[in-house]
Amino acid sequence: MTGRGNLPAETTSFVGRRSEVAEVKRLLTRARLVTLTGVGGVGKTRLAVQTAAGLARAFPDGVWLVELAGLQDPALVAHTVLEALGVHDETGRAPARVLAEHLRDRRLLVILDNCEHVLAPCAALAHDLLRAAPGLRLLATSRERLALAAEHLWPVSPLPLPEPGRRLPGGAWLRYPALTLFAERAAAVDPGFAVTAENQEQVARVCRLLAGIPLAIELAAVRLRVLTLAELESGLSDCFRLPGTVKRGGEARHQTLLAAVDWSFRLCSPAERRLWARVSVFAGGFDLPAAERVCAGDDVGAGLAGLVEKSVLIREAGRFRLLEPLRQFGRDKLIASGEADAVRRSMRDHYLDLAVRSEREWFGPEQADTFRRTRLEHANLRAALDYSLTVAGELETGLRLASTLWFYWAGCGVFGEGRHWLDRALALSPEPSGERAKALWVNGYVATLQGDNAGAVAMLEECRSYARQTGDDVALAYATHRLGCNLLVGDDVGDAKALFEEAQARYRQLGELNSNVMLAGIELAVASIFLGDLDRAGELCEEACATGVAHGEQWAQAYAIFVQALVAMARGDFARAAEHGRHCLRVKRKFHDLLGIVLAIEVLAWNEAARGRWEPAATMLGSAQPIWQAVGFPMFGSRYFGAPHGECETQARRGLGEGPFDAAFRRGREFGLEEAIAYALGDATPSPAPGPSRSTPLTDREHEVALLIADGRSNQEIADKLVISRRTAEGHVNRILRKLEFGSRSQVAAWASRF
Repeated sequence: MTGRGNLPAETTSFVGRRSEVAEVKRLLTRARLVTLTGVGGVGKTRLAVQTAAGLARAFPDGVWLVELAGLQDPALVAHTVLEALGVHDETGRAPARVLAEHLRDRRLLVILDNCEHVLAPCAALAHDLLRAAPGLRLLATSRERLALAAEHLWPVSPLPLPEPGRRLPGGAWLRYPALTLFAERAAAVDPGFAVTAENQEQVARVCRLLAGIPLAIELAAVRLRVLTLAELESGLSDCFRLPGTVKRGGEARHQTLLAAVDWSFRLCSPAERRLWARVSVFAGGFDLPAAERVCAGDDVGAGLAGLVEKSVLIREAGRFRLLEPLRQFGRDKLIASGEADAVRRSMRDHYLDLAVRSEREWFGPEQADTFRRTRLEHANLRAALDYSLTVAGELETGLRLASTLWFYWAGCGVFGEGRHWLDRALALSPEPSGERAKALWVNGYVATLQGDNAGAVAMLEECRSYARQTGDDVALAYATHRLGCNLLVGDDVGDAKALFEEAQARYRQLGELNSNVMLAGIELAVASIFLGDLDRAGELCEEACATGVAHGEQWAQAYAIFVQALVAMARGDFARAAEHGRHCLRVKRKFHDLLGIVLAIEVLAWNEAARGRWEPAATMLGSAQPIWQAVGFPMFGSRYFGAPHGECETQARRGLGEGPFDAAFRRGREFGLEEAIAYALGDATPSPAPGPSRSTPLTDREHEVALLIADGRSNQEIADKLVISRRTAEGHVNRILRKLEFGSRSQVAAWASRF
């Protein structure tokens, strides 16, 4: 786990609820699980985030927000928590077990936001984690309780309102958060608007009609762009008098919110209403091309602009998103329209096409952009996969989508989730087919990387058998190649070499050339090193690098550069080996390829030990350990791969002595992923003591973000530069502001310019 949290920076002021924040804080000192309950739009998430931000100092391992609203597959709850906490584990172990191990000795606060639609898995996970990690506190938001014995409930009420029938003295509106919120949001859209002694009663009536629900108030206030206050009040009054607006049964506040949102919906144009309903199929943010493809039939660009203007959609860095209550409302309208299945299928088709295009562009100069785009669309790809695997007649397409994303699962450190979708798709589609054959070799590849050699062999042999029976030469080539990889890590080097050579011959006959094909030659080079043929290994790597340069491919080429580092070390050229190792690491960092990252760190550690630099060698070995635990077995459990690792450890331990070696190793083991990479590259030397390495309150990563702020970068640009999510970038910015006690990015920029 890295950093100290991922809470988003606030983009609008937090109005009212100061006493509630204090009470929830106090409750969290006594209870390990607190659930904020209430209707949609009442402000549960904002209250949770505000409370957590105020408790940051009490939790040395951070405060973390886990957003569950867009999650459709309940089996991925623990995966989503791992992802949010920055815990890397792609071994195939149960995610709940991985979480329990990582959290066992840590003190942190985790917000599980929007649990209601995945209530059972959230409750089960909370139960297990609270038992395993005594330093963990959980703050959940949900329309329903989790129903655990340890749970303490805090009902979140609407914002306080003045009593009806009692005249307000001048300026009294300032004492009521509902009126204050209306005033702030109204002034944001109409700078000339202000609450006065003359109109405060009218504002109070509007807020009473909306029951003090923050989301309803914000939706109404934005209408002052085009309505007068009197027209706004009249429209709301008419809305609540309409037959059928408020249904029988259900919580009154929930019905009030529905009525307020429905009123906002009615004020949209017919095209905007259709668009609102259709964009509800997106599980995460979405861009204009996605909206144009999925929501075809109207002027989508104008419709999106209209919904942004009405505060239905939020636009951030060229992408759009719906607040969860508005997405749920839109989804209900979509279902009622009868076109839900067609729109969901259109959404799936868009992301299938995106995956197919990305698979093609993976072998080329757009490779890094392809990674970033795929990561950005992760939630929508999940939704597309879920649709394909739950709707009758779509299973074959689900197989195709899951296997097309091989480059993301295997190449970008997403083994665990890739295995989840591939296993699920294969289990649901047991009949032999070409789509199943590809899914088998892709899953066999992922299983090999996870260390599940037996599972991998079973899938790859099934694929080969099908390919021979049907004449599917493409599937046969890939399955043969991946069986060679399996044999290589299993130390059957001679047979692995033969399979790699067979696969290469098949690829040439088929005219196949891509990153996977490049890997066959690179893995053959590894086998050649193990068999003592350094010249052949060097030639194969030069060939792979030439292919990579010619096509602008970096990801597979970096593995060739790693093997070149092994060849250089074997020849005693330690300077060149270090150069190759750092080059490989810099490339693999761009793709978040955990396997490539840890192999590069290993070869740099071995190189340091070969040069008699014991302390950095021991430190890097320590930093590699948690990454190996996240990937699978250290050095694949292989005698050949593990030999230089063992020799490095023996030399460094002998050179330093037991005590100093253990201290250096422990130091490296405590590094986060970015610290481990920075240390191996020589870009930074993290302090052996806890805390930042500069005489500032910021960590190295936060200081890097501060410098990017000083460079005028937006949160999205910072995320792109550092290859992190926008949410993580926002969390860094928020923590920087809090630590430096600044109120603006310009203050951060001025501060950072001194360094």
